[in-house]
Amino acid sequence: MDKLVYPLLYYQLKENAYLGILVGTKYQLVAKDVKSLKNTLTSHLKKEYKRYDDYPISDILDPKLKVFEIRVRPSYREESGAYPLSEFIKIPVVAVYGETDNSYYQCELPLLGESFYYYDAKQLPTLVRHFATNFLNQKTPRDLHRFLLNGQPQLETISMRVDYDRDFEWTPRHERQYETLNSLCEKYPYQKVIQKKISVFPDAAWELEDTVIEVTEKIIGTKSNLLVVGNSGVGKSSVLKQAIKKITTRAKKEKLEVSFWRIMPQRIVSTAKYLGDWQENCEKLINELQAVNGVLWIENFIRLLQIGGEGPEDSVAAFLITYLQSGDIQVIGEVCPTELESMRRLLPGFVEYFQVVEVEELPEVKIFNILDKFSEYSSQNLKIDFQKEALDLSYRLLLRYYPYESFPGKAVRFLAQCIDEARYNERQKIEQKDIISTFITNTGMPELFLRDDIILDQDKLKQYFEDRIIGQDTAIEQLCNIVKVFKTGLNNPNKPINTMIFAGPTGVGKTASAKALSEYFFGMSKMKSPLIRIDMSEFQYPGQISQLIGSAREVGKLIKEIRERPFSVLLFDEVEKAHPSIFDALLGMLDEGMIVDHFGRLTNFRNTIIIMTTNLGASNRPAMGFKNTTDDDANYMSAIGKFFRPEFINRIDNIIMFEALEREDIIKIAKKELEDLKLREGFVKNRLTLEFSANVIERIVEVGFDKRYGARPLQRAIENFIIAPLSNWLLANPKIQHQKIYVDYDGTLIVKTK
Repeated sequence: MDKLVYPLLYYQLKENAYLGILVGTKYQLVAKDVKSLKNTLTSHLKKEYKRYDDYPISDILDPKLKVFEIRVRPSYREESGAYPLSEFIKIPVVAVYGETDNSYYQCELPLLGESFYYYDAKQLPTLVRHFATNFLNQKTPRDLHRFLLNGQPQLETISMRVDYDRDFEWTPRHERQYETLNSLCEKYPYQKVIQKKISVFPDAAWELEDTVIEVTEKIIGTKSNLLVVGNSGVGKSSVLKQAIKKITTRAKKEKLEVSFWRIMPQRIVSTAKYLGDWQENCEKLINELQAVNGVLWIENFIRLLQIGGEGPEDSVAAFLITYLQSGDIQVIGEVCPTELESMRRLLPGFVEYFQVVEVEELPEVKIFNILDKFSEYSSQNLKIDFQKEALDLSYRLLLRYYPYESFPGKAVRFLAQCIDEARYNERQKIEQKDIISTFITNTGMPELFLRDDIILDQDKLKQYFEDRIIGQDTAIEQLCNIVKVFKTGLNNPNKPINTMIFAGPTGVGKTASAKALSEYFFGMSKMKSPLIRIDMSEFQYPGQISQLIGSAREVGKLIKEIRERPFSVLLFDEVEKAHPSIFDALLGMLDEGMIVDHFGRLTNFRNTIIIMTTNLGASNRPAMGFKNTTDDDANYMSAIGKFFRPEFINRIDNIIMFEALEREDIIKIAKKELEDLKLREGFVKNRLTLEFSANVIERIVEVGFDKRYGARPLQRAIENFIIAPLSNWLLANPKIQHQKIYVDYDGTLIVKTK
């Protein structure tokens, strides 16, 4: 049997009333005298040990008490800043300290909820002042006043004998169940079998070893609540995972009681049906974490401020403040800098209970070291080799096309995808062509943009747009210029690829041009359409901005689409129909290529081409007629300048004018639409070819063109005038295959084989 000694700190509150704090545990008690304090706490510890084989760890062999006077200057804190008082005050800070059986020292600051280990007895005053000053400087004058109300502290000890080798027989009646902890959280690190099923790649924090040591010390050494802060991809998750593994390994060797539990915040409230349910879940979770000496690792940390109530002030984060302040729970997590600033703004009293470890983006030489280590791991463990040139190419492509994400995260994720594809296709080497193939799959961009050795054929470029856009020579020239700038890498990497307004009457090819541009830039993937179209007539009122961008609880239509398709052409159709407040919300997107929401979550638009179509200035002009380019351009520019504010117009790269169509243009469009019919499944499957007479084309132009709506009704006319009769004819002749179908018009549509 071994004897555990627990320090008991106590104060006399008044006659026959003593407050006892069992140092290093969650237990506090008020009793009539010190003897009652000791007897009650000792009895409770023995019952816990007898029933559950559970007892708090006590490392201090001969506890001592000392009171330090810490000089602080109280400050009032508001959003606008901190306002210190004129005088300093001295706060008494109680320290309980002593040597452990591992040849180092431990100190507990019970009233502050802090503790730390140290190796030289002379370090104690310096360390106490450091921790106490950091803690007290965050408090308001009112909070500090409470520290002055305590009486003279006294120290006693209580003891309990335990058998470390006890063979405890668990029975269902005695077994302690952690239902809330096991239902809401996952214990981490995972078992090796489970980890291999999740990923074959290591959770290594290469080149971040010093940061891992710092995080480890703060979690286990000072028992701090901790936030790891850094941009997306710098390695925050890897640092936390490695720190947890180091602590878990150390705990097994030194027989320390500590465990880590991973949770998504929304799980706390997901099972709540009635008022107060999620608060009860939190309380149960905290109690069970205390029982297992658990550290809670919260993923998607910013969600704590979004769930639970109507706003941050009654959220899960606000509920946890009391428990963080008292030290009843230890929490770790990761956030990006914008999320940290949002938390400080939305719930100032929350973040102050966390220490912050910043992870900076690594220099290029360390990034290449990581790529080499990743390649070596792949070769040794997965038997897949990386060509050196392939690693270099992946770095260059990611550096240019993913500027909003940081290394090494974006490189590790991309190379892991390359390995998955190589394993699926049973390849043992990844070369440059494989890097390009994976990049095309992810982005939809053609090899033209990914390989410097492919020269842009300007004649083919112009022909591409001329085949798809009829009667708009000026627009085609400007679209070609956008391609040329992007190919040479001269576009601004800190904003969208290009931002444009397409101005002109209805039905002249504005939407068709946006579609053609999207297919040229991002049409190689074929996974999803590279064109995102948003009808701005759906956002005519200020309150509808949340439907577009999102609110605290829901992701808006725009954000959802861009997160799914970051490489795309974003088309805001009939932009002038939206409420002016919508334009203000889009300024950051046009200027910096990003939108940061209320909670600091960032959505990036730097791999998009943004197009806005408008009919401003075209109200009295038909879509077909004589062209007067100079007057038309002046009319459109005047209307656009009057409607949009200057700061909005200044963020637009190009305003492209679409001209009215001539009759010859309409005929070309009709021929193109009829040519596209030949690719429809019913004709291709039966190997039927189509031929249309000049009379059919004339009839289509006649019924399918409207002076007000331009060529827009043309497709509807083709469906009604051509497709419907052809369908009836094919149903009446089901055995027709491998033939040419001739379509003519002579007052009625004539369909026959030829």
